[in-house]
Amino acid sequence: MQEKNDTQPKTHIKAHPVLKAFMCGSLSGTCSTLLFQPLDLVKTRLQTLQNSTQPGGVKVGMLRVFITVVRTEKLFGLWKGVSPSFVRCIPGVGIYFSTFYSLKQYFFELRAPGACESVLLGAAARCVAGVTMLPITVIKTRFESGRYNYSSVCGALRSVCETEGPRALYSGLTATLLRDAPFSGIYVMIYSQSKRALPHELGSSGLVPLLNFSCGVFAGILASVVTQPADVVKTHMQVNPTRYCTTRHTLQLIYTEQGLAGFFRGAVPRSLRRTLMAAMAWTVYEQLMAIMGLKS
Repeated sequence: MQEKNDTQPKTHIKAHPVLKAFMCGSLSGTCSTLLFQPLDLVKTRLQTLQNSTQPGGVKVGMLRVFITVVRTEKLFGLWKGVSPSFVRCIPGVGIYFSTFYSLKQYFFELRAPGACESVLLGAAARCVAGVTMLPITVIKTRFESGRYNYSSVCGALRSVCETEGPRALYSGLTATLLRDAPFSGIYVMIYSQSKRALPHELGSSGLVPLLNFSCGVFAGILASVVTQPADVVKTHMQVNPTRYCTTRHTLQLIYTEQGLAGFFRGAVPRSLRRTLMAAMAWTVYEQLMAIMGLKS
């Protein structure tokens, strides 16, 4: 019997670059979601408070909501909604980065995109991911609000479809896109321009992850402040779609009942969470892409 030749070249299956980008994005989304979920929960609770002041005129802030959640729902209550967050962010961040990578390779394979082009790239990638994962975003927001007793993500999806109809899973779509598309566009523009402004010699040093994270924090703060009102509108529409039925009606109600300040409820925890989450996601994504030999 003829022996099998072990010296024959082996065939290696290489993943498509877009699939690699999806995998890198999903892993970065997993890390950032787990770490910063408590900030997202506190933000949602602040935005959906019926009254922002307690008896005696004491204003309810981020720290007070944090302490209340820990007292009434224990420490792990801060991670309520983490299951739908994972269901949304693991594929959602993967879809975002793989779409971003695909668009960048298709339109800007031979050169770096300019400032305005970066805005369009970031906004387009976020629109694709946002529309795809919106039903899970609605469920996640309701979990965090503490007003619904859903037992699981699948059970919540089934309950919404049976009691409110499938259309309810896309409540707040306009507000979500008005929030996410500008955030991502502004973030990518500032992030890429900040990195480009750094001294060239730093780009090859061991400080690259720290520099990327710092640029991400700077970009995230500016993008969060600009898009905060749209986040408030989105939260109200997804938590109580029967009262807040349209974007215009929600804007009017919030302004009538809470004034301009109502559009900035939860701004601190949201800015912290979105800024740190985006900075970490981009830093981890770019490091993983570099390990895989791909240009992010």
